[in-house]
Amino acid sequence: MSYEAILIVSFGGPEKQADVIPFLENVLRGKDVPRERMLNVAEHYYHFDGKSPINEQNRNLIAALKKELAEHQIALPVYWGNRNWHPLLADTLSQMKEDGVKRALAFFTSAFSSYSGCRQYREDIAVAREAVGEGAPVVDKLRVFFNHPGFIESVAEHTIGGLEQLSLEERGRAKVVFTAHSIPLSMAQSSKYQPQLLEASRLVADRVASERAGRNDFDLVYQSRSGPPTQPWLDPDILDFLRQYKQGGGKDPVVIVPIGFVSDHMEVLYDLDTEAKDLSAEIGLRMVRVSCAGTHPRFVSMIRELIVERMALDGGSGGVDRPALGVLGPSHDVCPADCCPAPRRPMMASKS
Repeated sequence: MSYEAILIVSFGGPEKQADVIPFLENVLRGKDVPRERMLNVAEHYYHFDGKSPINEQNRNLIAALKKELAEHQIALPVYWGNRNWHPLLADTLSQMKEDGVKRALAFFTSAFSSYSGCRQYREDIAVAREAVGEGAPVVDKLRVFFNHPGFIESVAEHTIGGLEQLSLEERGRAKVVFTAHSIPLSMAQSSKYQPQLLEASRLVADRVASERAGRNDFDLVYQSRSGPPTQPWLDPDILDFLRQYKQGGGKDPVVIVPIGFVSDHMEVLYDLDTEAKDLSAEIGLRMVRVSCAGTHPRFVSMIRELIVERMALDGGSGGVDRPALGVLGPSHDVCPADCCPAPRRPMMASKS
């Protein structure tokens, strides 16, 4: 049986102040996180009137993907289900069942392999299918795309756009800093998250070197840490990095590329556009924040290419092209049983 639909799977986020606490309670269900910590995170949302941009950005992505599929005569409906807020995965799978969908391909809005970015979404789908019961559609995920040409090209073009905000002289001196969501060190050590981030950052840095007087150096830092102080997470943190850069005599502009995120959601708005921007102004650094892949045409066409690739593989076509840049090659299509295991202790999930 061939695939009959596409399912966009994402984190979800509140859309008004009244949604914030119920949303965070969904995020934290089953996790041993103090309520005080939850209320602190809630303030980040209240700073933006309780609305996360992630849902609207997913709507925009879905509209762009529908247009892309139609232009290439791919007659597959596109559904959308979230982990933590409406439309919830169980509700979406129930609707797909009503619509007669038996089998679907899922695109996760996460480019890198980790528990929270891949395996947990697969677990969420399994739980949702169980809730829907007999007749729930079978859902297979598309491979992670950290080194797909479409992802690298879209991030590189946005990075060039950021560099173009600087003078030609400044571009040659600017420090390019890639950021991604920090995760517990135990989670990082049991997944390919960090090597994939380094490879993707290197690939983008190589592509934008001509805009930087031939330089392709970069730094990879992290943001949005949310675990207890006693639990080691990936570092350095973006704010610590900026302080240390300035204290070490750094004075050239900093171009921040949030490569770990596919859209400009709450981590980007709060941790970069608010905290990092305010700190940079305070310590006298010029900071440029680059846009995420979002609905860049090359990113949208990448999703279509991944769909076509997986459908061809499923149909038994030989010699299917599976494009991947760099040295790590294309990721697996079916995750092995030991892929991206759960962290050893609960963590505060990301903001979105």
